[in-house]
Amino acid sequence: MTDASRPDLVRRSLDLALANVEAGGKPFACVVVDAATGEVLHEATNQVSQTGDVTAHAEITAIRELAATGRTDLAGCDVYVTAYPCPMCLGALYYAAPERVVYAASREEEGEHYEDGGRYMSLATFYDEYAKAPAERALPAVRGEAGEGPEVVEPFRRWTARHG
Repeated sequence: MTDASRPDLVRRSLDLALANVEAGGKPFACVVVDAATGEVLHEATNQVSQTGDVTAHAEITAIRELAATGRTDLAGCDVYVTAYPCPMCLGALYYAAPERVVYAASREEEGEHYEDGGRYMSLATFYDEYAKAPAERALPAVRGEAGEGPEVVEPFRRWTARHG
């Protein structure tokens, strides 16, 4: 397994992020590394500004691009990122299951110099939103009228019947 203190890989994520800023993008990058050998498998930058896709964060972009090559998860990989992942990226990383995530800047350090919040959250409040009950979150969410009864779980039942 690679050493978390590998400054070359942390620096690489920062250099990619700086180049992305110079190209008109946001200040985030992701480097996916084979945890056993330290070989760089993939590099990606945040592509939100370039594509208009608000989900095109560096971690998500790296996962998608690796999926296009046939890789279904990040098992056996370390992921080096510019800053501690936002909740969306953190969720994606949990699903992708790398060996670990190594980040350069903390959430607090990032927040001192950068704000990328939206209508329902800021960097300072985003993580706390997830701990709230859905009815208490800033993003309104209501259960649809068809949202009761056994039919609402039928797609999940069928999936389990097919896949065990």
